Amino acid sequence: MRILSAVVIIFMLVCPVFAQEVAGVKLEPAVTVKNHTLKLNGYGLRKKFFVKVYVGSLYSGKRLTTASEALRDSGDKLIRMNFLHSKVEKEKIVEAFNEGITNNSPELAGSADAKKFLALFTADFHRGDVVDLTLGADGSVSVSHNNRHLGTVASTKLAKGVLAIYLGEKPADDDLKAGMLGK
Repeated sequence: MRILSAVVIIFMLVCPVFAQEVAGVKLEPAVTVKNHTLKLNGYGLRKKFFVKVYVGSLYSGKRLTTASEALRDSGDKLIRMNFLHSKVEKEKIVEAFNEGITNNSPELAGSADAKKFLALFTADFHRGDVVDLTLGADGSVSVSHNNRHLGTVASTKLAKGVLAIYLGEKPADDDLKAGMLGK
């Protein structure tokens, strides 16, 4: 029995961790951000009126199981959106982000930092597109679309506000929030 246990343990250590698949999207078990490895904390589907819009994933340096813990954590995080819907117009994306900021961080609504962040979204998103929101431990928010860097806003308040869109008191989607927290 000990030999079988040892073989199983060795097999688990030697074999690579495979990406998980959700709604046809392969989620990597880990990503590298600013030379730090972030692990998949959780994921879920963002739905609007029963339409699957995107798979949202949260990557973090340590396991985060509550919204308050995630919002207090000062480490690097990555929110990845893998789009499933055929087309989401840039106006809809900007409107959704603005609504999320207003609902969860009203002190940021209309601020210069929020305007800079919203101005980064200049194109529509299509099925298969990947949008990364990197929330840096340095208090920055960097946005990329299909691995093309769109810009960075240096603001600790904005970084927390963007995370609150997903994990705040009034999240964009309650099921997505629970999923990102691994529930």
